[in-house]
Amino acid sequence: MKQLVRVDVEPMTAVHLQRVLEIERESFPTPWPRDAYVHELKENRLASYFIARVDDETVGYCGMWVILDEAHVTTLAVDPKYRGMHIGERLLLVLIDAAVERGARWMTLEVRRSNLTAQKLYKKYGFREIGTRKAYYSDNREDAIIMWTGNLLDRTLRDRLKELRANLDTDVNGE
Repeated sequence: MKQLVRVDVEPMTAVHLQRVLEIERESFPTPWPRDAYVHELKENRLASYFIARVDDETVGYCGMWVILDEAHVTTLAVDPKYRGMHIGERLLLVLIDAAVERGARWMTLEVRRSNLTAQKLYKKYGFREIGTRKAYYSDNREDAIIMWTGNLLDRTLRDRLKELRANLDTDVNGE
């Protein structure tokens, strides 16, 4: 088992893009180009993007759009050397918190049918499979599984997120 590390999460800026693009290329068969991220950061008022740091190194990132009361996760990736250290969980929690702060009641995403690790994480955090987008991914025509949370303001879901967050904090701090 990999060692758990202290992770700091902060808003993504243009300063982070070089490292984000490196992680993007290591994580996805069809990575987003630099100009897509520049647009998201500078032009898209619906977007929120974050990076995860261990010490001074950017090791992961995530993003979403919030449209009315729905948040759509656009991306989430962790440097392969740092996977298995719960960094993806921390990023997902930041997205959920930011979505609620921006008025979202629901959260959705698409995930590759073959990405069982990501599906397991999303299910742990209250996402459910609700459909499929056939041949969604252009690189190999793989299907995407569409996942949605329940109501992010629901007491049961909020209590579950609180418990998961506390367990993460305990694991990292060894308490």
